[in-house]
Order: sequence, then structure tokens, then C-alpha cells
Amino acid sequence: MDKLDVVVVGGGLAGLSAAYRLAAAGRQVVVLERGDAPGSKNVTGGRIYVQPIREFLPEIVADAPFERHVVREVLTVMDDDASAQMEYGHGKWRSEPHMSYTVLRARFDRWFSEKVMEKGAFVIPGRRVDDLLWEDGRVAGVVAGGEEIPAHIVIAADGALSFMAEKAGLRTPLKPENYALAIKEVYRIDPAAIEDRFGLGQGEGAANLFMGSVTRGMFGGGFLYTNQDSLSVGIVLGMRSQIDARPQVESHELMDAFTARPEVARWIKGAQLEEYSAHIISEAGAKGMPALCTGGMLVAGDAAGFSLNMGVTVRGMEFAIASGVLAAEAANKALDKGDASKESLSLYERLLKESFAMKDMETFRHSREVLENPRLFTVYPKFICSLLEEIFTITEKPKPGLYGSAKKAAKKYLLNWEGFKDFLTLRKM
Repeated sequence: MDKLDVVVVGGGLAGLSAAYRLAAAGRQVVVLERGDAPGSKNVTGGRIYVQPIREFLPEIVADAPFERHVVREVLTVMDDDASAQMEYGHGKWRSEPHMSYTVLRARFDRWFSEKVMEKGAFVIPGRRVDDLLWEDGRVAGVVAGGEEIPAHIVIAADGALSFMAEKAGLRTPLKPENYALAIKEVYRIDPAAIEDRFGLGQGEGAANLFMGSVTRGMFGGGFLYTNQDSLSVGIVLGMRSQIDARPQVESHELMDAFTARPEVARWIKGAQLEEYSAHIISEAGAKGMPALCTGGMLVAGDAAGFSLNMGVTVRGMEFAIASGVLAAEAANKALDKGDASKESLSLYERLLKESFAMKDMETFRHSREVLENPRLFTVYPKFICSLLEEIFTITEKPKPGLYGSAKKAAKKYLLNWEGFKDFLTLRKM
């Protein structure tokens, strides 16, 4: 078999973006996806911020089958039997260009793969890549289903566990604390009911993040996104937290408890559960990123650790698209020169450092360190809910002043040595 220009391993957003850009440049590209179809194995919340990537793939962003543009941000803090909710919206979010959209990856990725094939690339599902080919110390293709597929360049976009990056020696297996388990349910519901329940206009959406007792003190949280005719509901749990938790708790039990809470049940009442899925996602941040290139190979998307948990926002899809496009640009220039050496492909790293992707990853490189603090999921939700209980509860006893109520709650939960250390840690973000 003659050498292909590029073999892309993985048909997610990073892989499809790379293939799209390379095929548009006239390169011979094959995408190998182990799932039944692109998007079939993706479990995203999901929400994509499109402003940063309009310049990377403007025609894709303009025509993509997104679900709803988000006009309302909701943060729900939950204690065992209490909760507090904060909403924020801005009029400019209702006007184009919209900042972000909800998305169903099974639908979006299939559409994207069709656009990739229209450009001339081949997207082959149901094809698992088992190994790499080597030639003169460089990656020179892949082995899939026992068949050798030689290529000048391989782009590994095979997800958070990225066995290709491991086989290329670009990273060692990550530790449990660098991963999280994401569980998602999709509920079918009439669009009009979504708009009525959430107070939205036609085509408008809401994003709700949950923190506190939903994870029983473990690192993680919950989410709810409004799609066109469905709701995506789920939780994310840090794997190290699950391993260390005492007593042990099954993740599906936490998911059932989450959807049974009044704060969630009110939204999905009468809706039909149509999909249940789970997936491993990266929580490593900038500190856990592998080397991104070697001779004959580049690493993009989740495989490169491009996932960023900022506490109140969780990002990944725009990083995947940007890294895929930049990997394609580096690969294309290397092919022009006939040089797929590590030195030539290192252009990819330089392009990333100049982009929003690496800059944001670096800005929030300490975010995981901050968010791993178990007090964020226990003490602070209790403080918020206790403070509001003091303020809103009226009994037969004389009512203390608001300052006194706040001081009482703060003294119990915040004004101590642990609270001071939390403040010092928070400054890193």
C-alpha cells in the first residue's frame, strides 16, 4: 500500500477538524474511527463556545447543526436538603454572533464527518487502531485490524486515554486523579415545554451547573443543558475521589439521586429517558499534557489533554477544534517540505502557544489544584445554604440582624485556618 499523506486516529472534533483542513488543502487523508459512526462514542455535556473558533473553521461554525444558543447561565449550590440558585443572563447573548451553543455530538459529529468527506477525505468507522508503524525511528503509519496502513504523518486524536500517544512514548499512563467519569442521560421533551419551563424564547437555551452534595464531597458536579427537543443531564466524578471515598458509593446511585432531587426533577418531569452513556474524560489540565509531537506524529484534542475545568465553566470542544486545525496546518507545511521530523512538526507547538487554546490552559493551569479541595463540595455549599436559612427563616424568637446572621455563618464555616488556606489557593486562579 502506498503511503497516505495523513492518517487521523479518532473521528471526534479534533480528528475531523484536522481531516477537514487537510482535505481542503488537497491532501490524501483517512480518518479511522473505532465507533459505529463519528460521535457514537462521544459523551459530552454538551456545550461549545464558538467565538474562539470562528476564525479556525468559519464555514463549519456558520452551518453546524447546533441545538440552542445559550442565553442564561445558572449555578445551583446544593446541600443535603437545601439549595441556592443564581441566574445570569445578558441581552447581547440573544443577538448574533452567539457566544455558545448546546450540542448533541452524535448528531453534530455525523454532520461534520459528511462535510469532511465532501472535501475528499475518507472517514472509516468501525476501525480500531491497534498499533503504530515505525520507520527509521519515526512513526510511519498505523496498524488497524491487522492491516498496515503507512502514512507520512499520523495525527492521534483518539481521546482522553490516547493509547497512540502512549505507544509513541509521548506520555506515560495518567494517574486516576487526572481523570473523571462523566455520566449523561438524555431526556426527550417537547421544545415548547423546554421554553416554557426555562423561560426561553424559540431557539434559546440555558446551561445549569450544580455543585455541592450532588457528589457527596467528591470532586465533580452536575450539569443540565437544554437541547432543541431534549435535555442533557449528568454528573462528573473525579476518579481519585471515587477510589478514596469512604464509604464507597456506586456512580449510578449518585446519578439516580441527582435526578431525583427537586432541583433537577422539576425540569425532567414528564420527559422520556432516551439515552444513557458514560465516558472517561481528562481533568489533568496543563500540568498533565503529554508531549505533543514526535517524528511522524502529532497529538490533538482530548488525547493532548485539551480539557479545561474552570469551576463555573467546563471547556473542551473548542480546544479540540483549534488543536485539530493547527495540527493540520503543521502537517500540511511538513508535507510541503517533505520533512515529517520532530523538528519540522514542532511548528504545531508554536502555533498552539500563539492560540487561545494554550494561553487559556496556561492561565488556568492551577484550576484542578483549586477545585480538588473537598471543602468546595461540602463546607462552602453548607455555608451558603446556612446563611440563606438564617436570613429567610422566621420563628417565634427575635430575629437577629443581617450582619449578625452573616457573621454567625461565616464564623462557623469560613473564619478559620482552613478558610485562610482556601483563600490563598484561590488566588492561583
